[in-house]
Amino acid sequence: MSTHKYTALFESSGTVLASIVYTMDRWIGKVAIVTGASSGIGATAVKALANAGMVVIGLARRAERVLELKKSVPPEVAHRIHSHRCDVTSEQSIVDAFALIDHQFGGVDVLINNAGVSKLTCTLLTAGNGADLRTVLDTNVMGLVLCSREAFQSMKRRSIDGHIVNINSILGHKYIGFPNLNIYGASKYAVTAITETLRNDLRNEGTRVKVTSISPGIVRTEMVPEGDQFQDKPMLETDDVVSAILYALGTPPHVQVHEVIIKPVGETN
Repeated sequence: MSTHKYTALFESSGTVLASIVYTMDRWIGKVAIVTGASSGIGATAVKALANAGMVVIGLARRAERVLELKKSVPPEVAHRIHSHRCDVTSEQSIVDAFALIDHQFGGVDVLINNAGVSKLTCTLLTAGNGADLRTVLDTNVMGLVLCSREAFQSMKRRSIDGHIVNINSILGHKYIGFPNLNIYGASKYAVTAITETLRNDLRNEGTRVKVTSISPGIVRTEMVPEGDQFQDKPMLETDDVVSAILYALGTPPHVQVHEVIIKPVGETN
């Protein structure tokens, strides 16, 4: 099992002032939920967290694809991977999934809010685009909020200092004029604001639950459309984003990583 240890040295004039070891050891045997776990960043996160010793439940509409991930890891890691069908656009589906996890696994300690969609078939002005735009907002915004709510309630009931990680985007910090992004950028700006609102709410609740936003540039996943638009653009790999998740989770209990922005070398936006 990999413990994913990192050491950060703080120096002044060549003198080491302090060092902090970042490790996933505190999460061994704890429960993580990953939304949008059937592919891309979510699938990579499921495997990485299980490899770090966590019990991982991947939530996805295509839950069978999460179970397929077991075949790509050693048996001692595979037995820590579980899946449950969940549609994050449905509040009842989310409530039912978290209730089942509370019952079967005792609750959640880490939530990775990864589920996200874009609808590149329309603009904001395209006739009849209402269903597509609502799907983006229900998935990227409301799904994230409702999953965070249910995770927090589980943590609060058990007095757990957990961690919520929101997979955001550079589009949550800067407008970029890619064609047909329609409401996707606005949904990610919402994630940026929601992350800070959650942080304030968690503080007001008197908890030490952390919340972190991870904002990557273009990542090579199924969400990136085929064609010339992205053909020569530098991209991140899913492992790059998941490494940032592990870094944030591995910080000591008194350290909170607020925001991580990751871009591939050569990205111009």
